[in-house]
Amino acid sequence: MSRIKETELYGPVKAYLEGLGYAVKGEVGAADVVARRGVEEPLIVELKVGFSLQLLQQAVARQRVTDQVYVAVPRWKGKTGWRTFKGNVGLCKRLGVGVLSVKICDGTVQAHADPAPFTPRKSKPKRAALMREFEAREGDPNEGGMARETIVTAYRQGAIRLAEYLEANGPSRGQDVKAVTGVVAATKMMRDNHYGWFEKHAQGVYMLSKAGKEALKAQTHL
Repeated sequence: MSRIKETELYGPVKAYLEGLGYAVKGEVGAADVVARRGVEEPLIVELKVGFSLQLLQQAVARQRVTDQVYVAVPRWKGKTGWRTFKGNVGLCKRLGVGVLSVKICDGTVQAHADPAPFTPRKSKPKRAALMREFEAREGDPNEGGMARETIVTAYRQGAIRLAEYLEANGPSRGQDVKAVTGVVAATKMMRDNHYGWFEKHAQGVYMLSKAGKEALKAQTHL
């Protein structure tokens, strides 16, 4: 399959804008596409075969000329392509840049966002979860930029305390482990056994598994 060229986007984008009543011309000044409708301010579209930092930089630069700035890219393919595209649309919204997609096979153009001032909506649940983790985590066990799978969370710190208690005291009741370690969800954590470190010894009584012993041994060598 031959590589898509930016010029293949121009015809569909021009036809789309003309359908909205704009007069359209290509390569005017530094802009790929410039459109005008009556006495409205000009509309600019930057064409690219895919999202890139260069495309966003060009779009932001065009905002010095007009607020009506769009980027146009080929329509995505597959679920992975859609997730990536959706993320880029979100970024463009934050920049106040509109987004068009072009279906190369039939020239269909779809608008996914229009230029507009952006005010981010804060998520109270996400903020609360972030601060709970911050307050619950003991010390600063991680370096920023670490691989996600190696990060020590407050949950993991609690699990380590439970494992250390069981290693020292043998099979124990959840309420006793909770009382000594201070891990409020001790029984639930041992029952859920997220890391595979615990085994049920009797009703309400848990012990350290082989995996748990190995995890503690590895912990001492860090």
